[in-house]
Amino acid sequence: MSELPPSLEVRDLAKHFPILGGLLQRQVGAVRAVDGVSFAIRRGETLGLVGESGCGKSTVGKTVLKLLEPTAGRILLGGEDVSALSPAAMWPHRRRIQTVFQDPYSSMNPRLSAGTIVGEPLENFGIASGAEKRERVAALFQRVGLRPEAMDRFTHEFSGGQRQRLGIAKALAVNPDVIVADEPVSALDVSVQAQVLNLLIELQDEYRLAYLFISHDLAVMRHISHRIAVMYLGRIVEMADKRTLFATPLHPYTEALMSAAPVPNPAKQKARRIILQGDVPSPARPPAGCHFHTRCPAAIAECSRVVPALTEVAPGHLVACLRRTPGGDTGPLLRGGD
Repeated sequence: MSELPPSLEVRDLAKHFPILGGLLQRQVGAVRAVDGVSFAIRRGETLGLVGESGCGKSTVGKTVLKLLEPTAGRILLGGEDVSALSPAAMWPHRRRIQTVFQDPYSSMNPRLSAGTIVGEPLENFGIASGAEKRERVAALFQRVGLRPEAMDRFTHEFSGGQRQRLGIAKALAVNPDVIVADEPVSALDVSVQAQVLNLLIELQDEYRLAYLFISHDLAVMRHISHRIAVMYLGRIVEMADKRTLFATPLHPYTEALMSAAPVPNPAKQKARRIILQGDVPSPARPPAGCHFHTRCPAAIAECSRVVPALTEVAPGHLVACLRRTPGGDTGPLLRGGD
């Protein structure tokens, strides 16, 4: 029996936004928001996409959802290429990939009841209507921890955590294969964050969902992800399972991110804080070679000329760094054993 294809796969995905200038508003450059990103997510797996603001992680999510058209690369849903499909041709596939937004309140029509909002996809895709739709919506409310009697209330009557549960119920309504979750808990209190994350984990186990989970919060990533991809200035610089990534970060940028993550007991902090010098370069004028070399204390001359490929240096551990070769040294480049 052949292995099923990944629920979601992207190959060399790029998204460039044109910069217009001059009297005739011709293109004079491009913002390279996403610059050659590749990954695959299988059923029941969560890939966390982490990086600082402006690294392109949310653009990856919007492009995968086809809310933005890719400049280059391929997007495959269940092995089927949807990259070049028109909005009309993409419509049947939208049932397979849904999203949970950072702020569900702004993405919901305040004039509609909560039950109408959650049930809208059922009618749009011809799954259910009338009494059957209401019955399904009631079951969805119960599944995400809301009372069915709340179906007739409006979104402003719900708390932030409850609104996020509404967003999850709406995404779940059409039985998708993939859910793209873009900072879904960043606006919530910490205690509510844990409840929503645990709900997402339960739903994944129950329905074998694939998650692309986008966040800047390493603690959240450690809780929910199976694998983590670290982005910097439009590119993935490191990808590994979460245990390996937190125990042995190999890219200098990942080392710096990990050193900045707070720990419950600061006395147990194993390494000194790594302070990166300078600012993140503009994606409109990214540096040649490795995008990180302008801020990397471990950079060598080749880093400014050669684009490092995302290479597997250990089983399941991929790094885009010229100083990391397969089977080579895995010691820290920046900490120096401190």
